[in-house]
Amino acid sequence: MTTTTDLVSYEDALASYDPVMGLEVHVELGTATKMFCGCSTALGADPNTQTCPVCLGLPGALPVVNATGVESAIKIGLALNCEIAEWCRFARKNYFYPDMPKNFQTSQYDEPIAFNGYLDVQLEDGEVFRVEIERAHMEEDTGKSTHVGGATGRIHGASHSLLDYNRAGIPLIEIVTKPITGAGERAPEVARAYVRELRELIRALGVSEARMEMGQMRCDVNLSLMPKGADKFGTRSETKNVNSLRSVERAARFEIQRHAAVLSSGGTIVQETRHFHEDTGSTTSGRVKEEAEDYRYFPEPDLVPVAPSREWVEELRGGLPELPLVRRNRLRGEWGVSATDMQAILNAGALDLIVATIDAGADAASARKWWMGELARSANESGTVLDELAITPAQVARVTELVAEGDLNDKLARQVIEGVLAGEGTPDEVVEKRGLKVVSDEGALTAAVDEAIAGNPAIADKIRGGKVAAAGALVGAVMKATRGQADAARVKELILAKLGVEG
Repeated sequence: MTTTTDLVSYEDALASYDPVMGLEVHVELGTATKMFCGCSTALGADPNTQTCPVCLGLPGALPVVNATGVESAIKIGLALNCEIAEWCRFARKNYFYPDMPKNFQTSQYDEPIAFNGYLDVQLEDGEVFRVEIERAHMEEDTGKSTHVGGATGRIHGASHSLLDYNRAGIPLIEIVTKPITGAGERAPEVARAYVRELRELIRALGVSEARMEMGQMRCDVNLSLMPKGADKFGTRSETKNVNSLRSVERAARFEIQRHAAVLSSGGTIVQETRHFHEDTGSTTSGRVKEEAEDYRYFPEPDLVPVAPSREWVEELRGGLPELPLVRRNRLRGEWGVSATDMQAILNAGALDLIVATIDAGADAASARKWWMGELARSANESGTVLDELAITPAQVARVTELVAEGDLNDKLARQVIEGVLAGEGTPDEVVEKRGLKVVSDEGALTAAVDEAIAGNPAIADKIRGGKVAAAGALVGAVMKATRGQADAARVKELILAKLGVEG
C-alpha cells in the first residue's frame, strides 16, 4: 500500500540542490534460446515447461554461452560508442534469489564486454545531451514470482507465492550510465529521453523488441542530490524496474522532491531500493541496497572467457544500421518538418510506420497526414497503439494513391480507412463494397450543379454579383446530393462557370 511522503516543490528542490542520476537499463535479448542452455525463450508457455538441468541449476549441469547473445552484446556496445573487450569473463553474483533456482546469477562484474561509451539524446526542444556509458555487460534474467493474496501484488501481505522458471536464464544486457550531472531541472526529461533513445537504438539493431510494457526493457533510476556548490555526490536511492518512458521521468522527478524534503528537514537519505507506483507517481521503500562486495562476486568456473576477435568486432561494426538520431535528422531534412513535429511523430510511435508507408509508394506528406491524423485518432479511441491497428502501411499507401488518382476525396478516404480497420477487406474491397468512389461523371456533376443553382436562386444571385465565397453553400448542396462523393474543387469550378463568374 502506498504511503504518504513529504515532498518539497520541484522548483524549491532545484533551487537548493543539483540532481545526479545513474540509469541502469536491462534489455531482454530476442534470442531463440536462453543464455547458457538450449531452452526456448518463447513467451506464453505454461509455467515451468521451458526449463532444463542447466537453467534449473541441477548438480553436474554445465552451461554453454549463447553465441547470438554475445554478438548482440557487441552490437549494442558498438552502437553505444563503447570499447569492446578483447577478453572478458563471466562471474557469479551471489544473492538470495527466490526466483533464481541456482541461487546465484551468472553475470559480468569487473570485466564487462563493452565499456566507456556514450549516447547522444535529443530533448523536446531539439537540444542534444550526451549521456556517458560506464558499461554494457551480459547476464541472465531471473524467474518470475507471483505473490497471491494481499492487495498490492507484492510479497508483503501475500498468502503464498508461485514461481515460474521459464524466464530464468533468458539473455539480458545491462547498460549502466556514468553519473549524469549538469542536467539541472531537465534531469527527469533527460532520463526519459535517454531511455527512449536507447529503446530506439535497440530496436534498430534488431536484437530485441524492447517492449517496456512486456518487461523486455526495464530501467532502474538511481538518484541523489548535491547541495549547490558541492562537489561530492549525495547518498542515492534506486527505483527498481520502471517500465515506461513516462514512469522513468515521473520517478526521477518524485525522488528529487523526496530527497530535497528529507535533506532540507535535516534528515539523511537511506541507500535503498524503491518501488515505483504507477497510480500515484510515487515511490516507497524496498530494501537496504547492497554494495558490490555484498554480492561476493567471483569468476564463473564453468564458463570459458569470451575473447571476440578484432576481425569479428569490425565486421559487426560494418554491419550496424543507421543509428536512430542520425536517421531522424536525415528524415527531418527530407520531409521538411520541425523538431517539434518529429518529436510528435516519435511520441506517437509513428516513425517506422510512416517510413514503411512511403516505401510502399505514398508521398511523405500524405503518409504523415494519415498516420498522425485519422489513424492516431482511431488508436486513441480504441486504447491501442498505432502499430497494433488492423491496417498496414501498404494499405495506407493504397488509400493515398486512390486520393491522388481522384478516385477518393479525404472524406471518402476516411470511410475507407474506417472499413479496413473494421475488417471489411483491403482499401479497394472497401471502396467496392461501400460504393465510395468519387463521382467523376461530368454529366452527373453538371446535373447536380444545375439542381443546386435552381434550388438556391438567392445564393446564385450573390455569386453573380461578385460574392464568390457564397459558392461554398452551393458546393455543400452538391456534396450532400452526391453523398460526399463529388470532387469539391471540380464542383466549384462548374458552379462558377455556370454563373459566368471567374474563380
